[in-house]
Amino acid sequence: QVQLVESGGGLVQAGGSLRLSCAASGRTFSSYAMGWFRQAPGKEREFVAAISKSDLKYHADSVKGRFTMSRDNAKNTVYLQMNSLKVEDTAVYYCAAQSSGRIFAGEYDYWGQGTQVTVSS
Repeated sequence: QVQLVESGGGLVQAGGSLRLSCAASGRTFSSYAMGWFRQAPGKEREFVAAISKSDLKYHADSVKGRFTMSRDNAKNTVYLQMNSLKVEDTAVYYCAAQSSGRIFAGEYDYWGQGTQVTVSS
């Protein structure tokens, strides 16, 4: 069982930056692939970024060049550094863990409760 707790969300002006964190429980964190997803009001959840157990990263085209995902296995934490934020980045952001350790290798097994990011114009 893995528990995920996101933090770092908030209200920021367009063009600003935020860093989201996702702290995971359990001693097998380093073996998991991790992902960030987001869901805006009235929209479906969408993929934002993922990182494999071997530190391979993939970012959605909509955030590429602005967002960077990273992980710190010593702290059981993944991060999402978000720069040049846009109003359309407003959403609840969720982190998730995937037991295969590889990105795009199946469904995510565990999800956090989400953290709200609001970007004002």
